[in-house]
Amino acid sequence: MREHETTVPIVRVEKLYKVFGRRAEEAVGKLEKGVDRAELDLPGVTAAVIDASFTVERGEIFVVMGLSGSGKSTLLRTLNGLLPVTSGRVLVDDIDLTDKSAAQVRELRQRRMSMVFQHFALFPHRTVAENVAYGLSVQNAPRERQRERTAEALEMVGLTGWEDRLPGQLSGGMRQRVGLARALAADTEILLMDEAFSALDPLIRKEMQDQLLMLQRQLGKTIVFITHDLNEAMRLGDRIAMMRDGRIVQVSTAQEMLTEPADEYVARFVRDVDRSRVLTASAVMAPAEISFTPATTVVEALETMRRNELSGVLVTEDGKFAGAVDRRAVSDAADRGTETIAGLVDRSAARTGPETQMAELFGHAASAPAPLAVVGAEGELLGAVTREALLNALSTGENDAQEVNARV
Repeated sequence: MREHETTVPIVRVEKLYKVFGRRAEEAVGKLEKGVDRAELDLPGVTAAVIDASFTVERGEIFVVMGLSGSGKSTLLRTLNGLLPVTSGRVLVDDIDLTDKSAAQVRELRQRRMSMVFQHFALFPHRTVAENVAYGLSVQNAPRERQRERTAEALEMVGLTGWEDRLPGQLSGGMRQRVGLARALAADTEILLMDEAFSALDPLIRKEMQDQLLMLQRQLGKTIVFITHDLNEAMRLGDRIAMMRDGRIVQVSTAQEMLTEPADEYVARFVRDVDRSRVLTASAVMAPAEISFTPATTVVEALETMRRNELSGVLVTEDGKFAGAVDRRAVSDAADRGTETIAGLVDRSAARTGPETQMAELFGHAASAPAPLAVVGAEGELLGAVTREALLNALSTGENDAQEVNARV
Protein backbone atom coordinates (compact mmCIF):
# COMPACT_ATOMS: atom_id res chain seq x y z
CA MET A 1 0.00 0.00 0.00
CA ARG A 2 1.12 3.52 -0.73
CA GLU A 3 1.53 6.07 2.03
CA HIS A 4 0.04 9.56 1.88
CA GLU A 5 0.25 12.58 4.10
CA THR A 6 -2.39 12.99 6.78
CA THR A 7 -4.11 16.27 5.95
CA VAL A 8 -7.58 17.75 5.96
CA PRO A 9 -9.69 15.35 3.81
CA ILE A 10 -10.12 16.61 0.28
CA VAL A 11 -13.56 14.95 0.05
CA ARG A 12 -15.95 14.57 2.96
CA VAL A 13 -19.32 12.85 2.73
CA GLU A 14 -21.77 13.23 5.62
CA LYS A 15 -24.93 11.16 6.07
CA LEU A 16 -25.60 11.09 2.34
CA TYR A 17 -28.84 9.68 0.92
CA LYS A 18 -29.70 9.39 -2.76
CA VAL A 19 -33.26 8.24 -3.37
CA PHE A 20 -34.96 8.18 -6.77
CA GLY A 21 -38.70 8.79 -7.06
CA ARG A 22 -41.32 11.42 -6.25
CA ARG A 23 -41.55 10.44 -2.58
CA ALA A 24 -37.80 10.51 -2.00
CA GLU A 25 -37.90 12.70 1.10
CA GLU A 26 -40.53 10.47 2.68
CA ALA A 27 -38.29 7.50 2.01
CA VAL A 28 -35.35 9.23 3.68
CA GLY A 29 -37.46 9.83 6.76
CA LYS A 30 -38.36 6.17 6.99
CA LEU A 31 -34.79 5.05 6.40
CA GLU A 32 -33.54 7.37 9.13
CA LYS A 33 -35.98 5.67 11.51
CA GLY A 34 -34.47 2.28 10.73
CA VAL A 35 -36.82 0.95 8.05
CA ASP A 36 -35.00 -1.49 5.79
CA ARG A 37 -34.68 -0.58 2.11
CA ALA A 38 -36.66 -3.68 1.09
CA GLU A 39 -39.52 -2.67 3.38
CA LEU A 40 -40.04 0.94 2.29
CA ASP A 41 -43.33 0.09 0.52
CA LEU A 42 -43.20 3.25 -1.61
CA PRO A 43 -44.03 2.48 -5.27
CA GLY A 44 -41.64 4.03 -7.77
CA VAL A 45 -39.03 4.83 -5.09
CA THR A 46 -35.50 3.41 -5.14
CA ALA A 47 -33.08 4.07 -2.30
CA ALA A 48 -29.69 3.85 -4.03
CA VAL A 49 -27.43 5.27 -1.32
CA ILE A 50 -28.33 5.21 2.36
CA ASP A 51 -26.63 7.16 5.17
CA ALA A 52 -23.14 7.14 3.60
CA SER A 53 -20.39 8.89 5.55
CA PHE A 54 -16.66 8.77 4.78
CA THR A 55 -13.64 10.89 3.94
CA VAL A 56 -11.11 10.72 1.13
CA GLU A 57 -7.62 11.87 1.99
CA ARG A 58 -5.57 13.99 -0.37
CA GLY A 59 -3.39 11.81 -2.60
CA GLU A 60 -4.96 8.42 -1.85
CA ILE A 61 -6.71 5.86 -4.00
CA PHE A 62 -10.07 5.33 -2.31
CA VAL A 63 -11.93 2.33 -3.72
CA VAL A 64 -15.69 1.87 -3.45
CA MET A 65 -16.70 -1.69 -4.16
CA GLY A 66 -19.76 -3.89 -4.03
CA LEU A 67 -21.99 -6.07 -6.14
CA SER A 68 -24.26 -4.73 -8.89
CA GLY A 69 -27.06 -2.67 -7.35
CA SER A 70 -25.10 -1.86 -4.20
CA GLY A 71 -25.14 1.86 -5.02
CA LYS A 72 -21.47 2.45 -5.72
CA SER A 73 -21.81 4.16 -9.13
CA THR A 74 -24.66 6.32 -7.88
CA LEU A 75 -22.52 7.35 -4.93
CA LEU A 76 -19.69 8.32 -7.26
CA ARG A 77 -21.97 10.59 -9.29
CA THR A 78 -23.03 12.49 -6.19
CA LEU A 79 -19.41 13.38 -5.48
CA ASN A 80 -19.17 15.66 -8.52
CA GLY A 81 -22.79 16.77 -8.61
CA LEU A 82 -23.84 14.76 -11.66
CA LEU A 83 -26.59 13.48 -9.37
CA PRO A 84 -27.99 15.84 -6.71
CA VAL A 85 -28.17 14.32 -3.25
CA THR A 86 -31.53 13.77 -1.58
CA SER A 87 -30.16 14.42 1.90
CA GLY A 88 -26.76 14.92 3.47
CA ARG A 89 -23.64 16.76 2.33
CA VAL A 90 -20.71 16.38 -0.04
CA LEU A 91 -17.78 18.68 0.64
CA VAL A 92 -14.72 19.17 -1.55
CA ASP A 93 -12.00 21.07 0.32
CA ASP A 94 -14.75 22.21 2.69
CA ILE A 95 -16.82 23.56 -0.21
CA ASP A 96 -20.34 22.17 0.20
CA LEU A 97 -21.57 21.05 -3.22
CA THR A 98 -25.09 20.58 -1.89
CA ASP A 99 -25.22 24.30 -1.11
CA LYS A 100 -24.17 25.50 -4.57
CA SER A 101 -26.08 26.33 -7.72
CA ALA A 102 -25.95 24.08 -10.75
CA ALA A 103 -23.61 26.53 -12.48
CA GLN A 104 -21.27 26.61 -9.48
CA VAL A 105 -21.20 22.82 -9.32
CA ARG A 106 -20.35 22.64 -13.05
CA GLU A 107 -17.53 25.11 -12.52
CA LEU A 108 -16.12 23.09 -9.62
CA ARG A 109 -16.46 19.88 -11.64
CA GLN A 110 -14.54 21.35 -14.57
CA ARG A 111 -11.74 22.74 -12.41
CA ARG A 112 -11.36 20.14 -9.68
CA MET A 113 -12.65 16.75 -10.88
CA SER A 114 -12.26 14.54 -13.94
CA MET A 115 -14.10 11.31 -14.67
CA VAL A 116 -13.08 8.11 -16.42
CA PHE A 117 -15.98 5.94 -17.52
CA GLN A 118 -16.37 2.19 -17.95
CA HIS A 119 -17.23 2.36 -21.66
CA PHE A 120 -14.68 5.04 -22.57
CA ALA A 121 -17.24 7.80 -23.44
CA LEU A 122 -15.10 9.04 -26.33
CA PHE A 123 -16.38 11.16 -29.20
CA PRO A 124 -16.20 8.81 -32.21
CA HIS A 125 -15.86 11.63 -34.76
CA ARG A 126 -12.96 13.32 -32.93
CA THR A 127 -9.32 12.27 -33.08
CA VAL A 128 -7.43 10.95 -30.11
CA ALA A 129 -5.83 14.35 -29.55
CA GLU A 130 -9.19 16.13 -29.79
CA ASN A 131 -10.74 13.73 -27.30
CA VAL A 132 -7.89 14.22 -24.86
CA ALA A 133 -8.08 18.00 -25.15
CA TYR A 134 -11.85 18.10 -24.65
CA GLY A 135 -11.77 18.96 -20.93
CA LEU A 136 -9.29 21.74 -21.53
CA SER A 137 -11.41 23.16 -24.34
CA VAL A 138 -14.42 23.25 -22.02
CA GLN A 139 -12.25 25.19 -19.57
CA ASN A 140 -11.40 27.60 -22.43
CA ALA A 141 -7.72 26.93 -21.94
CA PRO A 142 -5.38 28.58 -24.51
CA ARG A 143 -4.77 26.40 -27.55
CA GLU A 144 -1.04 26.18 -26.90
CA ARG A 145 -1.72 24.88 -23.39
CA GLN A 146 -4.22 22.37 -24.83
CA ARG A 147 -1.55 21.05 -27.21
CA GLU A 148 1.10 20.86 -24.49
CA ARG A 149 -1.12 19.11 -21.95
CA THR A 150 -2.49 16.71 -24.60
CA ALA A 151 1.01 15.70 -25.66
CA GLU A 152 2.09 15.23 -22.02
CA ALA A 153 -0.96 13.13 -21.17
CA LEU A 154 -0.61 10.91 -24.23
CA GLU A 155 3.03 10.32 -23.38
CA MET A 156 2.05 9.35 -19.83
CA VAL A 157 -0.29 6.63 -21.08
CA GLY A 158 1.96 5.44 -23.90
CA LEU A 159 -0.04 6.77 -26.85
CA THR A 160 2.42 9.22 -28.38
CA GLY A 161 2.09 8.90 -32.17
CA TRP A 162 -1.60 8.03 -32.09
CA GLU A 163 -2.86 11.63 -31.93
CA ASP A 164 -4.58 11.63 -35.33
CA ARG A 165 -6.36 8.27 -35.04
CA LEU A 166 -10.09 7.96 -34.45
CA PRO A 167 -11.41 5.90 -31.49
CA GLY A 168 -12.79 3.28 -33.87
CA GLN A 169 -9.23 2.52 -35.00
CA LEU A 170 -8.09 1.66 -31.48
CA SER A 171 -8.34 -1.45 -29.32
CA GLY A 172 -10.41 -1.40 -26.15
CA GLY A 173 -7.34 -1.01 -23.97
CA MET A 174 -6.07 1.89 -26.07
CA ARG A 175 -9.45 3.63 -25.94
CA GLN A 176 -9.41 3.36 -22.16
CA ARG A 177 -5.95 4.90 -22.19
CA VAL A 178 -7.40 7.81 -24.17
CA GLY A 179 -10.09 8.22 -21.52
CA LEU A 180 -7.44 8.23 -18.82
CA ALA A 181 -5.30 10.68 -20.79
CA ARG A 182 -8.29 13.02 -21.14
CA ALA A 183 -8.72 13.01 -17.36
CA LEU A 184 -5.01 13.62 -16.81
CA ALA A 185 -4.84 16.41 -19.40
CA ALA A 186 -7.53 18.35 -17.56
CA ASP A 187 -5.02 18.55 -14.70
CA THR A 188 -7.67 18.24 -12.01
CA GLU A 189 -6.68 17.12 -8.54
CA ILE A 190 -9.42 14.50 -8.22
CA LEU A 191 -10.07 11.58 -10.59
CA LEU A 192 -13.36 9.70 -10.40
CA MET A 193 -13.10 6.31 -12.10
CA ASP A 194 -16.32 4.34 -12.59
CA GLU A 195 -15.60 0.66 -13.32
CA ALA A 196 -12.88 2.06 -15.57
CA PHE A 197 -11.20 -1.28 -16.33
CA SER A 198 -14.08 -3.74 -16.06
CA ALA A 199 -14.80 -3.84 -19.81
CA LEU A 200 -11.22 -4.89 -20.60
CA ASP A 201 -9.74 -8.35 -21.07
CA PRO A 202 -7.92 -9.64 -17.95
CA LEU A 203 -4.42 -9.10 -19.36
CA ILE A 204 -5.18 -5.56 -20.54
CA ARG A 205 -6.94 -4.87 -17.25
CA LYS A 206 -3.81 -5.85 -15.32
CA GLU A 207 -1.71 -3.59 -17.55
CA MET A 208 -4.06 -0.67 -16.89
CA GLN A 209 -3.91 -1.28 -13.16
CA ASP A 210 -0.11 -1.26 -13.35
CA GLN A 211 -0.19 1.96 -15.33
CA LEU A 212 -2.58 3.63 -12.89
CA LEU A 213 -0.32 2.73 -9.94
CA MET A 214 2.72 4.03 -11.81
CA LEU A 215 0.97 7.30 -12.67
CA GLN A 216 -0.22 7.66 -9.09
CA ARG A 217 3.35 7.40 -7.83
CA GLN A 218 4.35 10.13 -10.27
CA LEU A 219 1.39 12.50 -9.92
CA GLY A 220 -0.13 11.88 -6.49
CA LYS A 221 -3.71 12.46 -7.60
CA THR A 222 -6.70 11.82 -5.38
CA ILE A 223 -8.60 8.93 -6.96
CA VAL A 224 -12.02 7.52 -6.14
CA PHE A 225 -12.20 4.20 -7.96
CA ILE A 226 -15.39 2.14 -8.37
CA THR A 227 -15.18 -1.61 -8.92
CA HIS A 228 -17.06 -4.84 -8.29
CA ASP A 229 -13.82 -6.84 -8.45
CA LEU A 230 -12.40 -7.52 -5.00
CA ASN A 231 -8.91 -8.40 -6.21
CA GLU A 232 -8.78 -5.13 -8.13
CA ALA A 233 -9.93 -3.24 -5.05
CA MET A 234 -7.35 -4.94 -2.86
CA ARG A 235 -4.57 -4.25 -5.37
CA LEU A 236 -5.33 -0.59 -5.99
CA GLY A 237 -6.90 0.78 -2.86
CA ASP A 238 -5.17 2.60 -0.04
CA ARG A 239 -8.57 2.19 1.62
CA ILE A 240 -11.72 0.38 0.55
CA ALA A 241 -15.36 1.18 1.22
CA MET A 242 -17.51 -1.95 0.97
CA MET A 243 -21.14 -1.32 -0.01
CA ARG A 244 -24.17 -3.54 0.40
CA ASP A 245 -27.76 -2.64 -0.47
CA GLY A 246 -26.98 1.07 -0.59
CA ARG A 247 -25.10 1.20 2.70
CA ILE A 248 -21.38 1.33 3.43
CA VAL A 249 -20.68 -1.59 5.74
CA GLN A 250 -16.93 -1.11 6.20
CA VAL A 251 -14.20 1.40 5.36
CA SER A 252 -10.69 0.10 5.96
CA THR A 253 -7.44 -0.94 4.38
CA ALA A 254 -7.41 -4.20 2.43
CA GLN A 255 -5.37 -5.80 5.19
CA GLU A 256 -7.86 -4.75 7.88
CA MET A 257 -10.73 -6.01 5.78
CA LEU A 258 -9.11 -9.44 5.61
CA THR A 259 -8.11 -9.66 9.26
CA GLU A 260 -10.98 -7.74 10.85
CA PRO A 261 -14.11 -7.97 8.64
CA ALA A 262 -16.91 -5.79 9.97
CA ASP A 263 -19.59 -8.46 9.61
CA GLU A 264 -20.38 -11.83 8.09
CA TYR A 265 -21.15 -10.32 4.69
CA VAL A 266 -17.64 -8.84 4.43
CA ALA A 267 -16.08 -12.06 5.74
CA ARG A 268 -17.80 -14.07 3.01
CA PHE A 269 -16.89 -11.50 0.38
CA VAL A 270 -13.16 -11.64 1.13
CA ARG A 271 -12.79 -15.36 1.84
CA ASP A 272 -11.37 -16.29 -1.59
CA VAL A 273 -8.83 -13.45 -1.79
CA ASP A 274 -5.20 -14.43 -2.22
CA ARG A 275 -4.15 -13.36 1.26
CA SER A 276 -0.46 -13.66 0.43
CA ARG A 277 -0.85 -10.76 -2.04
CA VAL A 278 -2.63 -8.51 0.44
CA LEU A 279 -1.26 -9.20 3.91
CA THR A 280 2.12 -7.72 4.72
CA ALA A 281 4.92 -8.62 7.09
CA SER A 282 3.50 -6.28 9.73
CA ALA A 283 0.27 -8.31 9.76
CA VAL A 284 1.92 -11.69 10.34
CA MET A 285 4.91 -10.76 12.47
CA ALA A 286 5.04 -11.29 16.22
CA PRO A 287 7.31 -9.70 18.83
CA ALA A 288 10.74 -11.30 18.96
CA GLU A 289 10.24 -12.62 22.48
CA ILE A 290 13.63 -14.32 22.46
CA SER A 291 16.64 -12.48 21.07
CA PHE A 292 20.32 -12.29 21.87
CA THR A 293 23.01 -9.64 21.81
CA PRO A 294 26.60 -10.26 20.69
CA ALA A 295 27.57 -10.33 24.37
CA THR A 296 25.27 -13.28 25.12
CA THR A 297 27.37 -16.24 26.28
CA VAL A 298 27.49 -19.36 24.18
CA VAL A 299 26.39 -21.46 27.16
CA GLU A 300 23.36 -19.24 27.80
CA ALA A 301 22.44 -19.13 24.11
CA LEU A 302 22.65 -22.88 23.68
CA GLU A 303 20.58 -23.56 26.80
CA THR A 304 17.92 -21.08 25.70
CA MET A 305 17.72 -22.55 22.22
CA ARG A 306 17.50 -26.12 23.49
CA ARG A 307 14.88 -25.28 26.09
CA ASN A 308 12.67 -23.51 23.57
CA GLU A 309 13.45 -25.89 20.68
CA LEU A 310 14.75 -23.05 18.49
CA SER A 311 16.93 -23.66 15.45
CA GLY A 312 17.86 -19.98 15.15
CA VAL A 313 17.56 -16.71 17.09
CA LEU A 314 17.73 -13.05 16.03
CA VAL A 315 20.44 -10.80 17.44
CA THR A 316 20.21 -7.10 18.28
CA GLU A 317 22.94 -4.61 19.06
CA ASP A 318 22.43 -1.11 20.45
CA GLY A 319 18.71 -1.43 19.80
CA LYS A 320 19.12 -2.35 16.12
CA PHE A 321 18.92 -5.62 14.24
CA ALA A 322 22.41 -7.10 13.94
CA GLY A 323 21.83 -10.55 12.43
CA ALA A 324 21.07 -14.10 13.53
CA VAL A 325 22.73 -17.16 14.99
CA ASP A 326 21.80 -20.77 14.37
CA ARG A 327 21.85 -23.54 16.90
CA ARG A 328 24.36 -25.73 15.10
CA ALA A 329 26.99 -22.96 15.08
CA VAL A 330 26.33 -22.23 18.76
CA SER A 331 26.64 -25.93 19.65
CA ASP A 332 29.97 -26.21 17.80
CA ALA A 333 31.23 -23.09 19.57
CA ALA A 334 30.26 -24.56 22.92
CA ASP A 335 32.41 -27.62 22.15
CA ARG A 336 35.32 -25.31 21.39
CA GLY A 337 34.84 -23.37 24.64
CA THR A 338 33.97 -20.07 22.90
CA GLU A 339 32.82 -17.47 25.43
CA THR A 340 30.24 -15.31 23.59
CA ILE A 341 28.27 -15.50 20.35
CA ALA A 342 29.80 -12.28 18.99
CA GLY A 343 31.79 -14.10 16.33
CA LEU A 344 28.91 -16.38 15.39
CA VAL A 345 26.43 -13.70 14.32
CA ASP A 346 25.47 -13.89 10.65
CA ARG A 347 25.24 -10.17 9.91
CA SER A 348 24.00 -10.86 6.39
CA ALA A 349 20.89 -12.62 7.74
CA ALA A 350 17.74 -11.84 5.78
CA ARG A 351 15.54 -8.98 6.87
CA THR A 352 12.49 -7.23 5.45
CA GLY A 353 10.37 -4.14 5.92
CA PRO A 354 6.90 -4.11 7.48
CA GLU A 355 5.18 -3.37 4.14
CA THR A 356 6.61 -6.38 2.28
CA GLN A 357 3.86 -8.61 0.88
CA MET A 358 3.51 -11.98 2.54
CA ALA A 359 4.01 -13.74 -0.81
CA GLU A 360 7.63 -12.53 -0.82
CA LEU A 361 8.42 -14.03 2.58
CA PHE A 362 8.01 -17.72 1.85
CA GLY A 363 11.43 -18.27 0.26
CA HIS A 364 13.22 -17.27 3.44
CA ALA A 365 10.83 -19.17 5.70
CA ALA A 366 11.50 -22.40 3.83
CA SER A 367 15.27 -22.39 4.33
CA ALA A 368 16.55 -20.11 7.10
CA PRO A 369 16.95 -21.51 10.63
CA ALA A 370 16.00 -18.23 12.30
CA PRO A 371 12.75 -16.29 11.92
CA LEU A 372 12.71 -13.49 9.36
CA ALA A 373 13.49 -10.14 10.99
CA VAL A 374 11.09 -7.29 10.29
CA VAL A 375 13.14 -4.11 10.50
CA GLY A 376 12.09 -0.46 10.67
CA ALA A 377 13.50 2.52 8.79
CA GLU A 378 16.13 3.15 11.45
CA GLY A 379 17.23 -0.48 11.61
CA GLU A 380 15.22 -1.28 14.72
CA LEU A 381 13.82 -4.80 15.13
CA LEU A 382 10.04 -4.52 14.88
CA GLY A 383 9.20 -8.21 15.05
CA ALA A 384 9.80 -11.63 13.55
CA VAL A 385 7.99 -13.79 11.01
CA THR A 386 8.03 -17.55 11.52
CA ARG A 387 6.99 -20.40 9.25
CA GLU A 388 4.09 -21.12 11.56
CA ALA A 389 2.85 -17.54 11.33
CA LEU A 390 2.87 -17.65 7.53
CA LEU A 391 0.97 -20.92 7.39
CA ASN A 392 -1.55 -19.72 9.97
CA ALA A 393 -2.14 -16.51 8.02
CA LEU A 394 -2.87 -18.48 4.85
CA SER A 395 -5.27 -20.84 6.59
CA THR A 396 -7.15 -18.19 8.56
CA GLY A 397 -9.21 -17.09 5.57
CA GLU A 398 -10.46 -20.61 4.91
CA ASN A 399 -11.20 -21.25 8.59
CA ASP A 400 -13.05 -17.93 8.95
CA ALA A 401 -15.14 -18.67 5.89
CA GLN A 402 -16.10 -22.09 7.28
CA GLU A 403 -17.11 -20.50 10.59
CA VAL A 404 -19.19 -17.86 8.80
CA ASN A 405 -20.93 -20.42 6.60
CA ALA A 406 -21.76 -22.51 9.64
CA ARG A 407 -23.60 -19.55 11.13
CA VAL A 408 -25.56 -18.45 8.06
